[in-house]
Amino acid sequence: METVYDWVTVAVFAGLAVLFLQRSSEDRPRDKIVHYLPPALGCAVSNYLGNEGYMLPAVGMTVATMAYIYFVLKPFDRASEEGD
Repeated sequence: METVYDWVTVAVFAGLAVLFLQRSSEDRPRDKIVHYLPPALGCAVSNYLGNEGYMLPAVGMTVATMAYIYFVLKPFDRASEEGD
């Protein structure tokens, strides 16, 4: 792990893995495993672009990946947890 892209993408991926493990242990999981594929690929592509020197595309991909996680996977959505 040599670049900032390595650290950021690994941190985002680790958070994604924790979210998946937490949600997969629910009685009725609200996500499918395929929903986690785009952000996982986004982390990989962003890391690759950053390591190859493409700073703006790498940052854009990282922001897009985090937006997908926030708007599609909704990690901070407490309303659906309270209804159960």
